[in-house]
Amino acid sequence: MLKSLFTGVTVLALSATGAIADALDDIAARGKIVVGVKADYAPWGMRDADGNLIGMEHDMIDDFVTRVSDAVGKPIELEKVVVVASNRMQFLEQGKVDMFIATMSNKPERREVVGIVQPDYYSSGVAVLAHKDSGIDGWESLEGKKICGIQGAWYNKDHGLKNGAEIVAFKGVSEVEKALLDGRCDGWIYDDSAFIPRKVNEPEKWADYSIATPTVDDAPWGAAVPLDEVDGRLGKLLSEAIIDWHKSGTLVELEAKLGIPPTAWLAKMSEACKAGEKICNDAYDDE
Repeated sequence: MLKSLFTGVTVLALSATGAIADALDDIAARGKIVVGVKADYAPWGMRDADGNLIGMEHDMIDDFVTRVSDAVGKPIELEKVVVVASNRMQFLEQGKVDMFIATMSNKPERREVVGIVQPDYYSSGVAVLAHKDSGIDGWESLEGKKICGIQGAWYNKDHGLKNGAEIVAFKGVSEVEKALLDGRCDGWIYDDSAFIPRKVNEPEKWADYSIATPTVDDAPWGAAVPLDEVDGRLGKLLSEAIIDWHKSGTLVELEAKLGIPPTAWLAKMSEACKAGEKICNDAYDDE
């Protein structure tokens, strides 16, 4: 079970109020926090048989709302807004959500647009899932192949087009999945973290498909608040939550709970945070 832990320093910091209202003040005033979430990225964000939003990131968000309620001293309701790769940053910029935890790779150019807090909470790499008869065997074999991808994903260009693939982009994962299974694409370029659970949890459905390229560009995932809030109370509260989830082993436990094969990155982060290493600080180190 997720636990909400606070240090004395944080409690003192969150009790201070300034003349200008910040994001946490706004959330407290309306009694609700609006969070961008994924519904197309099982098992991090998905819908169950009844249409309810569930998954690893949703468990994280539920715990974070408890922390927000404790910080402002009143119950805070949670409103979830479903986002996709192509609109999650825009929704945050436009004020449609207060924050998001939505399977986003932490890239320097993205940190110029939204406030990605430190530390990162997960990581994945890029690979191609392909049918056994596709002829795909390594990145160079993508030349001339139709490869399904998600609109707005940086690796469509860096690893798809760069290797001569014809990228067929779709808005959501369900559309890509259907196109691949229908044979409209030779392969699917995406995070390896999305392929592994499919092979584990739906072996019959994906029996003829395998990861056909080496995994490259391991990229940590970051949670985000508005750019001007990354060093504010909301950003620091989110950083503290992620640090605690690593230290307590909560994220490792959630990974196991959802049938995700253990990842070396998450195990290392858990140990690094327990040891108080720089990578688990709540601010970026430019050194």
